Parts: sequence; C-alpha cells; structure tokens
Amino acid sequence: MAGSDTPAGRGGTSHVHGTGGTRRKAAGSRTGVAAVFLLPALVLLGALVVYPIAFSVYRSFFDASGDSLAGSGGFGNYVEIFTDDSILTAVKNNMIWVVLAPTVATALGLVFAVLTERVRWGTAFKLVVFMPMAISMLAAGIIFRLVYEQDPERGVANAVWVGVHDTFSESAGYPKARPLPVHPLEASGGGAFTTKEPVRAGTPVKLPLVGVAPADMPSDARPAKTPAASPDQVTGTAWLDFTRGGGGKPNTVDAQERGLPGLTVEAVKDGRVVATATAGGDGVFTLPASADGALLRLPAANFREPYNGVDWLGPSFVTPAIIGSYVWMWAGFAMVLIAAGLAALPRELLEAARVDGANEWQVFRRVTVPLLAPVLAVVLVTLMINVLKIFDLVFIIAPGSVQDDANVLALQLYQSSFGADADLGVGSAISVLLLLLVIPVMVVNIRRIRKEARR
Repeated sequence: MAGSDTPAGRGGTSHVHGTGGTRRKAAGSRTGVAAVFLLPALVLLGALVVYPIAFSVYRSFFDASGDSLAGSGGFGNYVEIFTDDSILTAVKNNMIWVVLAPTVATALGLVFAVLTERVRWGTAFKLVVFMPMAISMLAAGIIFRLVYEQDPERGVANAVWVGVHDTFSESAGYPKARPLPVHPLEASGGGAFTTKEPVRAGTPVKLPLVGVAPADMPSDARPAKTPAASPDQVTGTAWLDFTRGGGGKPNTVDAQERGLPGLTVEAVKDGRVVATATAGGDGVFTLPASADGALLRLPAANFREPYNGVDWLGPSFVTPAIIGSYVWMWAGFAMVLIAAGLAALPRELLEAARVDGANEWQVFRRVTVPLLAPVLAVVLVTLMINVLKIFDLVFIIAPGSVQDDANVLALQLYQSSFGADADLGVGSAISVLLLLLVIPVMVVNIRRIRKEARR
C-alpha cells in the first residue's frame, strides 16, 4: 500500500504544480497584453506630461539665456516671482478667482438645480443655463468684451445699469448746451449761465441756447412757444435756438424750434435763490412774483454730462467682471452635476423631514445640502482646478490698459515666456508654482474619491 501510495502522491503533486504553472503563465500573459496596450499611453504620458514637467522644473533654475544658473544659487527666478509687482498681482488675483468663482458658480448651480425641480419648464431652463458651456472661452470673451463696453448704446451691462439709474434719479441734462454772444445769457462761473439783465413780471423772458444736437433732444420736446404775459408772474421760454436747414432768427422762437424740457431755472436775488421752475415740453416756465427784479440762472446741473454707468473694465471692477463671465459659462455645468445628484437622493428622507414639521428652507439646509455634500465637493474641486488655469477670458476681455490689474498666473506665464521681454526661466518658475498650487487640490480630490470607494 505504501508503495502504491507513493506514485499516486507523486502524480498528485505533479498535477498541482502543473496547474500552478499554468496559472502563472496565464497571469504573465495577461500582464504582457496589458503592458502592450498601456505602452502607447505611457509613452504619450511621458512625452506630453512627465517630460515637460521635469524640463520646466530644470529650466526654472536657469536665466533667460538658459546657459547659466539664475541668481541666488539658481533660485533667482523664484525670488522674482515673490518680488515682482506684476507677478504678485497675478498671485493675488488667482486667490480671488479660486475663492470667488467656484463658490459662486457652485452656489448658483445648487439653487438652479433645486428650484428647477419644482417648475414644469425646468428642463427648458436647464437647457438655457447649460448652453454657454457649448461656447468656447474665446467666443465668450468676445461676447463679454462687448457686454462690458462703457458706452451704454453698445454695452448691455451699462445700458441696463443706466436705465435703472435714470429711473430713480434725474435724467441727464444738456451737456453741450451754451448761449451765443447775441443771447441774453452769459457764463457766471461753475458751468452756470445767468441773464445779463434782471427780469420783470409781465414781460416774457427768452432763454435761448444752442449746442444740442437734434438727435439728442428729449423725446418729450415739443415746438417752443412764447407764453402769454402775466402781471403777477415771471414767465418765459427756454428753447433750442436752432432751425434745421437754416433760416431762423437769433433770439426769436421760430416755428421749427423746440423747447428744452426739464431745464431748471432759478431766480437769484442778492446771491440767494428765491424761486425755481422747470421748463415744460414746449420750453415754457413760470416763476412767482417774488422773482420780479431777479437774475435768472441756469444752474450747472442742467449741463452735466449724462450718466454713463460703471466702468466695468476699469482697474477696480475688471476682475469681478471677468469672474462674472466665467460664472455665466460654468454655472450650467455645476447645475447639471448637482441635478444628477439631486435626482439620486432618497425622497423618503425629504418627506420624513416635512412630516416632522420642517419647512422647505430647513429641509434644504439640513437634509438636501448634507446629502449633496459629495457632489458639491466634486463640482467645487473641479472648478477650483479649472480657475487656476484660467487664461482665455482674462486675455480677451481685459483691455491692454488694465491687463496688469486683471493679471493671473496663466496669463503671466504666457507673457513671461512669449512676451516682449521673454524670460523662459521666469516662465518655467511660474509654471512650477502653478503645478504646486494644483497639487493640494488634486490630493484632496483623490482622497475624497478613495473615501467614496471604500463606502
């Protein structure tokens, strides 16, 4: 029996070894196949990612020529990053971008995603909000460069802003209006005009002006007329003493000449205003008897420049304005991702909170937002990485005069590397700085992904 067991034992051992070898060969074969398929990707990764990063780090220690080390033992380029005013401005603006743009875009995406669940036309709204994602950064930059134009007749933002402003405040006057030497008015300092002689009740006063283009006349301006004389009042006409095509007479209200509605007229005695009136659409104004013997003054407020809105692309507002264009593009991206996460939420938890007496704000704040926290983190981190590389919008929207004020690291990298005073050493150092800024965000994102995978 022992002799018969030995061959069987040997045969069994041989069979097991043969199976293990087969498995090892199969595993090795699969590894080889995987390596063959991964090799092109690894070559491309090395050529397009690893090598450029390594070379940028190496190049950042050399001067503009690349032949010798930069100052401070090779760290001169990094010293310049933290001492050059333009680069420091870029770093500061990048911090503003990283904090403001992702937060606002994510918050708007959350609000849009939650509210569109409650309306019948929610899908159409989502489509409209998401549409800017189909536009390139270059095209969006051109669009918003026009939107932020200073001239309200061209820039949509200022057209709206001026419209709102003029609704709640006095409209613009007649900035280029002035009297001629033959007119009964003369400059009295500070941009105002005063009659050369005191006025009298019962004698209509003429206040002619020129210098207002017919196209700039208010829409409520009507043909001017001379008012009837009143012994107890000072009456008069303020009008544009200009007849299109010629033929009019100075200091005479001609048939084709129109009044100056809204013009303020003050009666001044002994240096103080005793009465005030405003001209109507036909230019006629009326002052009480207390104006008898006074000089009539057209205050400087009549001739101020019209309100032209906000200088969106000026030094103070250029960065927030560009961030606004970015939010316009990426709020739809945030909304779509958050809406997908919202659709996966367990509805019974929301209904249970409502049954327990929570109002909609409490349900949103204490139930919806905590459950959406992983999705919100994905959106926020993705946008943070994206804004660290922002370049196109700043380059296109910011005018050359304020580009230094709107500067960001990616734009500074381009200018330092390929601008008029190109220095590839400084440009490489900025690229390394950008990489170092992105790495912590990526580490947080990777940890979050692994944490989600373990659940």
